[in-house]
Amino acid sequence: MPRPTGIADLPAGWTVERIRALSGDRSAAPLALDRLVVVEEHGRSDYATLRPEVILAFHDLCLVLADGEWFMGQLDTDGSVVCWASYGSDLAEAIRGL
Repeated sequence: MPRPTGIADLPAGWTVERIRALSGDRSAAPLALDRLVVVEEHGRSDYATLRPEVILAFHDLCLVLADGEWFMGQLDTDGSVVCWASYGSDLAEAIRGL
């Protein structure tokens, strides 16, 4: 079955089923990349815009891959994502951080 338009491929070795099993969230799913994604930066009053390569949704929480790092954030009602922390490059560690 083809992936819907605008949704990036998952990292090598990862499937939606594996992400759901590790997270314990049966509704976890990749999201389309055509949305605003920002990260709060310590000591700044504004946000830095991220260019997501992958966005994974876990109810209202998200993991966003940008520049080789997984950021944790929250899905807003308008579809944008506001991130507040980086969990490095290991997706499994980021999922455990949920």
